[in-house]
This record gives sequence, C-alpha cells and structure tokens, in this order.
Amino acid sequence: MHSLKAKPAAESQVTLTQLMGPGAANTMGNVHGGYIVKLCDEAGGIAASKHARRPVVTVVLDSMTFHSPVHIGDLVTVSAEITWTGRTSMETRVVVTAEDVISGTMTHTNTAYIVYVALDDNGRPTPVPQVQCQTSEEEERFQRAGERQNKRLRSREQEV
Repeated sequence: MHSLKAKPAAESQVTLTQLMGPGAANTMGNVHGGYIVKLCDEAGGIAASKHARRPVVTVVLDSMTFHSPVHIGDLVTVSAEITWTGRTSMETRVVVTAEDVISGTMTHTNTAYIVYVALDDNGRPTPVPQVQCQTSEEEERFQRAGERQNKRLRSREQEV
C-alpha cells in the first residue's frame, strides 16, 4: 500500500524532450497537433503516476490552443507537473516549447491541463496523496486548478 501523505508538486515533475522528425509532420512540414497532444498526455500521465505511485487513466483534456507551429527539426520539450489533487483525481499542467537547435530560438507552443484518475489493482479509482504547495506560484496554480475542476463538474452535471 502506498502512503497517502501529502507530496510536493516538485516530486512529480516530468520533462520529455524529443527531436521532431518527418514521421510526425504533415505535408507543410509542421508537426501534427495530435502528435503534440500525445506527448502532452504521456508527460502528464507520467507526472500523475509518479504522484500517486499508481497507474492512471486520462479523464479530460481541457482545451489546448496551439500558439505557434512545431517544425521538423525542432527540439520539443514537454514539461508536466501536478497542480491539483482531489480524492482520486489529479490535474497536471503541461507546457510545450519548441527550440530551433540551429538558432537557439525557443517558442512556447502551448499549455494544457489534463485530469487523470489513479487506479487500484482492480482497475477502480483509488485515493491519491494531496499535493503540497510549497511556493506562492504553486498555491495560485492550485486555486485556479480547483476553479477549473469545479467548472468541469458543473459542465458535466449539465450534460446529464
């Protein structure tokens, strides 16, 4: 059994870095948005699993706006961290940047918020440790994440 002692967000931070090749791109030389979404889900899922020390499943991906394209040859960095925890669910903040390795130009391409639920050995939702905010920035992210979660729950109630 894993400990449910509160854990700092920093313990679960994840950074994935990958060079973008032609197999991930469309005919215009831009990396497919779906490929970027996949990388975001991978990084967010790893951060959530590290926090819960349990397998997790994706529940919701909040809207993702692409601020700029990612091109073949860019070095993409996807960073994820826990921003909020409920009883069995966790929200991760995922930030994507692209670097032109020749010029060194860094571009923030998008930010996403993804919610995961931790699973027990029978595939059922299981409690997760609370996130322990250690900085004012983490506190602010936690507050905004709680507001997003409340909005998600209200929206889900309206759908039913």
